[in-house]
Amino acid sequence: MGAAPERRLNRSAPLDPLEARGIGMAQATTWMRPDARQPEWDLTVVRPDEAAAVEPSFGDLAEADLVAACLRGQNGAFDVIVERHRRAVYQLCYRFVGNHEDASDLAQDVFLRAYRGLGNFGGRSSLATWLYRIAVNVCLNRVSAKKPQSEPIDARQHVDTRTESPSERLIGAERDARVRAAIAQLPRKQRVAVILRMYHEMSHQQIADVVGSSVGAVKANVFHALQNLKKRLAGETV
Repeated sequence: MGAAPERRLNRSAPLDPLEARGIGMAQATTWMRPDARQPEWDLTVVRPDEAAAVEPSFGDLAEADLVAACLRGQNGAFDVIVERHRRAVYQLCYRFVGNHEDASDLAQDVFLRAYRGLGNFGGRSSLATWLYRIAVNVCLNRVSAKKPQSEPIDARQHVDTRTESPSERLIGAERDARVRAAIAQLPRKQRVAVILRMYHEMSHQQIADVVGSSVGAVKANVFHALQNLKKRLAGETV
């Protein structure tokens, strides 16, 4: 008797984020949102003689191996890169533009640019640092052409507010909105430095790696950014 069929999980409708031509913008931005639904899976039968044709799993690969798989053109490898970093990239974009729709569009653009330029990633920095660098450039280009907008504070969506009263939540929302508006008025270098420092908790060295600057310059930009924020927010309840 032949070997028994093997059951494996396969994604019923795989979404390749790189083929932008085949994705409507609404679908693409929904896919990029941190709260987007996970793909549905179905159970299919894979016979032993068909096992070699099944795509390998990339979930456990180290960063360098994952990049190498992408460069070899192996389907699914870049999906794993997106899954690992999409939330951080989206949040960085949101800090610059202040609304979910633009942040989703920008995050999609970041990953498209990363896919097209993956051959230029030499591994001299971490993949996360490289993606942040792309994201900062994409965001700065957008905000220089379009004034950032602010939504009711959703940046606190990951904060447990169950113990706060409605008035406390409202005050917190107004405070955060004023801080975002003040950050948006900072010079470009100061804005980047303070966003990466305050919201993404990067070290001065990590920020320097992202922006291609010296640690001393980063420290100066953070210092001046905080001083400017204090001046702009002076007299306000924050």
